[in-house]
Amino acid sequence: QVQLVESGGGLVQAGGSTRLSCILSGRTFNHFTMAWFRQSPGKERELVAFIRGRDSSTYYTNSMKGRFTISRDNAKDTLYLQMDSLVPEDTAVYYCAATIYLSPFSPGDYEFWGQGTQVTISS
Repeated sequence: QVQLVESGGGLVQAGGSTRLSCILSGRTFNHFTMAWFRQSPGKERELVAFIRGRDSSTYYTNSMKGRFTISRDNAKDTLYLQMDSLVPEDTAVYYCAATIYLSPFSPGDYEFWGQGTQVTISS
């Protein structure tokens, strides 16, 4: 079984930065695409970015470009999300996810999910 565990986040001042981590363990696949999603109360789960396993190519939702950076360390089976210039609208539960597919834009495209980590931005 595949497990994903997020860490980081917490309470952050508006304008500040934080970095989330996601550790992948269990029966993993070298070419997993990995992603960050977020979900706020009353809203649907939203893709932040994903990164492919083979070439580390990335995709960002347009509103995330410039402020958020997704990266991975394959030797450590770890995914990261660097978050900068944070605003209160970024407050959400952030989820790590993984899939074998190469262009997974929707939550339903992902087979494996972490438990989520709360990120709260104070104004």
